[in-house]
Amino acid sequence: MPEQHSSNRKSFEAGNQNEGVRLQKVLAQAGFGSRRKCEEIITDGRVEVDGELITELGTRVDPKRQKILVDGSRIHIDYRHVTLALNKPRKVLSTMSDPKGRWTLRDIIGDKYERVFHMGRLDYDSEGLILMTDDGELSQHVMHPKYEVAKTYIATVEGKLSGNVCRRLVRTGVKLDDGWVKLDKCSILDQNREYTLVRVVLHSGRNRIVRRIFGSIGFPVRRLIRTQIGPIKLGELKSGSYRVLSPTEVKSLEKEVGL
Repeated sequence: MPEQHSSNRKSFEAGNQNEGVRLQKVLAQAGFGSRRKCEEIITDGRVEVDGELITELGTRVDPKRQKILVDGSRIHIDYRHVTLALNKPRKVLSTMSDPKGRWTLRDIIGDKYERVFHMGRLDYDSEGLILMTDDGELSQHVMHPKYEVAKTYIATVEGKLSGNVCRRLVRTGVKLDDGWVKLDKCSILDQNREYTLVRVVLHSGRNRIVRRIFGSIGFPVRRLIRTQIGPIKLGELKSGSYRVLSPTEVKSLEKEVGL
């Protein structure tokens, strides 16, 4: 009996290895947690597909045609994920609730999308693009340092920043308390005697990283706006409003993070 079971499993996997969706992704879509958690569910022997126990990772399935059970119960998948682009104003917390009653992202999107959560944060005094979704796997990939999603900011800094300083931030970077960091790009957009408007691109997701970089070299940031995350741009989205990403935009974001 064990040999027959093994043979059936190999036959099943061979027939699906080049088509369908990864089993762990299907489980994540069904609400069983992160990709890693879903992989554990598979390797622990808790998943059956069309009556066959699946314990090896890499299996691909067609959830619309095949019967998938976890712990003996059939899974149900909601494919209607939603991903939002939101323009966070200053003095709004990058959270969904606040015990002190301060404004949060929930106050902007209301109760229409109860399951969405933010992918990353902006500090209280910063503005601009925040992405939100109810797709757990997409969120995990966007926030994971492994996938190095580039982010673009427009910063207003005190003082007259020179092109040489910009180039040094890209070439060698600066050393902060938690290590070295470099900018991918740095370009001066406008300046006067008191302030410089600069566009920067970087992959680091460390807390308050843009403010800390410029503050460390004597150019405090007075205003900071995030204008792009990966392929998704803030565009003409008004402060304090949001929009639903198109399927094309979502696919471009998924491609950016290896999904």
